[in-house]
Amino acid sequence: MQSVVNTVKGTALNVAEYLTPVLKESKFRETGVLTPEEFVAAGDHLVHHCPTWQWAAGDESKKKPYLPKDKQFLITRNVPCYRRCKQMEYVGEETLVEEESGDGGWVETHQLNDDGSNQLDEKICELTLDESKDEMHTPESDKSSPIVVATEEDEDDDEAIDMDDFEESGMLELVDPAVATTTRKLDADPQPAAATNAGDEGASASGDSVLHTRTYDLHITYDKYYQTPRLWVVGYDEQRKPLTVEQMYEDVSQDHAKKTVTMESHPHLPGPNMASVHPCRHADIMKKIIQTVEEGGGQLGVHLYLIIFLKFVQTVIPTIEYDFTQNFNMS
Repeated sequence: MQSVVNTVKGTALNVAEYLTPVLKESKFRETGVLTPEEFVAAGDHLVHHCPTWQWAAGDESKKKPYLPKDKQFLITRNVPCYRRCKQMEYVGEETLVEEESGDGGWVETHQLNDDGSNQLDEKICELTLDESKDEMHTPESDKSSPIVVATEEDEDDDEAIDMDDFEESGMLELVDPAVATTTRKLDADPQPAAATNAGDEGASASGDSVLHTRTYDLHITYDKYYQTPRLWVVGYDEQRKPLTVEQMYEDVSQDHAKKTVTMESHPHLPGPNMASVHPCRHADIMKKIIQTVEEGGGQLGVHLYLIIFLKFVQTVIPTIEYDFTQNFNMS
């Protein structure tokens, strides 16, 4: 149902964008929006300080007349994504503890039992040292081998071996049993492609512990209706096969999936829909940042817009590690 609503909204916004006149006068400091000329200037600054970003022309039939032909949108390719968002989210229980004054509260992540004891206390093992045997014991020591503490009597008092004699003896050619040797056992039947894609979660069904990394291509376009930049992402697996919609939503903060981030048609490229961070709040956020900087006695230039933009949209896609731009201090 949500996808249908997003489709209807996208169609309506496309019509509204077509009817919206191009912004000519700068309103960056007043409202946090950009003119097309300011978008290009901010894009040039981003490309200069972060060469992984480049300008792209896009499809000839989708060129926007208010932007230069060779600077229709920005793109960066093969951005790594090592983890899924659910691997970063805390799954424990939280309790809101109210203050008596009623002014607010704080969140307690570790709850107490009915008798007042902490639940974590039950999982702490008591460690004891048996002096007669120099052994470390835990409540589970009967099920596992004890940790033996070495004594001075165990030390080897023999003289050191002469390295020249050791080399001539041929002992260097022997395999050290302490060195780990690994061999990869090939399966008789090749794994299907589905099993390979499933390896994105960290390991394949065959027990392979290799981390399977997804990659993303990121695009920044100019939204004529909202008069702000707009971020688009498209993901690939290790074989450079496009990810499904649900797979891409795994790399989006669950607070924003299918709400702030929706699947829509790219304004400069043909083909299937791409995931996009909706720009409806971008201008308000930028306006607050501008005000914060000015209150601190500073001044924010419009050329820094995209650098700051990339930093605050990373909260939506925290596992896509694209933000290698210059640092920015709001104070």
